Amino acid sequence: MPAEEHAPDFDPAFDVIEPIAVTTPIVFNSPHSGRIYPQRFIRMARLDALALRKSEDAFVDELFAPCRALGAPLLRAHFPRAWLDVNREAYELDPRMFEGRLPSFANTRSLRVAGGLGTIPRVVAESQEIYAAQLPVNEAMLRIEGVYKPYHRTLAHLVDRAARLFGVAALLDCHSMPSTASEGAPPDFVIGDRFGCSAASWLVDTIEGSLRAHGYTVRRNKPYAGGFITEHYGAPGQGRHAVQIEINRALYMDERTFEKTARFRELAEALYAMGLALAERIRHEPLASPIAAE
Repeated sequence: MPAEEHAPDFDPAFDVIEPIAVTTPIVFNSPHSGRIYPQRFIRMARLDALALRKSEDAFVDELFAPCRALGAPLLRAHFPRAWLDVNREAYELDPRMFEGRLPSFANTRSLRVAGGLGTIPRVVAESQEIYAAQLPVNEAMLRIEGVYKPYHRTLAHLVDRAARLFGVAALLDCHSMPSTASEGAPPDFVIGDRFGCSAASWLVDTIEGSLRAHGYTVRRNKPYAGGFITEHYGAPGQGRHAVQIEINRALYMDERTFEKTARFRELAEALYAMGLALAERIRHEPLASPIAAE
């Protein structure tokens, strides 16, 4: 399913890898693995192309792509996170970045905006400023209207479809984290469920148990409890669960050169096994509350 609308820099801005048949209520989402960097964007930036990639969840879409065989769709971005972050509110914008007045309804005071990580990011990892000059306000509006909103319409459709077909939906929001993201020995995975608010405990337990069974270390909600997507789509009381999965990049790539390592395939197989375990658990878990067809 291509994007309904997209900026001319991308064709398409995102897509859905659909299974041959949808046989599980799991939906995989990879919003930060986009790696098409338009020349126009690079000309606006004060950073080189490699530095811009520091916020990219490199290859996460490829790690989860085999899960299509489980009967689950995968929504993946082609646009880079440094250009637009769909794991934010639609208008979470820093007024210092723009030439002109932002709409009155823009959220200009969030902690994410203060850190330079709004819907249109001001910085990449290590707090490096992206842009050489202020952007026209219209630039932000075009990205939000042309890509952000169609992306979320597509994600909402996939979650709604799962809920209609199965009476439950399980959204796995797939990300990666730098190996330096936490103090002390970094875990292999961080699972975020908004401290129990975005998904049922049995679902998170199943994910964690499968990963631990493959020898990986797992931590919950620290330092990542889940972003806007998990918060917005997770409503376990209505049978809609959302979990953020952060993968330590050192498990599968060289963080300096952005090259895959020999462990990439092993990790992809473990993620497929995790998806299979979750699909089986959902199949046998009594539904807490049915979802009305929409």
